[in-house]
Amino acid sequence: MNNNNQILGKIGEDIACEILEGNKYKIIERNFRCRQGEIDIIALDIMKEEMVFIEVKTRTSLTYGTPADAVDFNKRNHIYESARYYIYKNDIRNIGIRIDVMEIYFLGDKVAVSHIKHAF
Repeated sequence: MNNNNQILGKIGEDIACEILEGNKYKIIERNFRCRQGEIDIIALDIMKEEMVFIEVKTRTSLTYGTPADAVDFNKRNHIYESARYYIYKNDIRNIGIRIDVMEIYFLGDKVAVSHIKHAF
């Protein structure tokens, strides 16, 4: 990933966190890394009492499809295995778990966000 993509991804994650916090999510951790992979955001959905593992995909065009299209089988597997490890490592019990994808679009001078709950 080149530096511009890293910067764009960081900005997208910052926007996602702001939106999540505005919708009663508590950010627990960002950029959790382990041998199995990485999870962009781990949050608690306070209203639903669920732990949410969130993949953020940021795009400036739809040339290569939607941001969610980039979450292919391999990426989904890495997220799933990373979430399983996080749950095990932190001895998390008795709470609902889900995996979401947040799409951040930079379209000219506008930003559009799509939050796909229970993405897979």
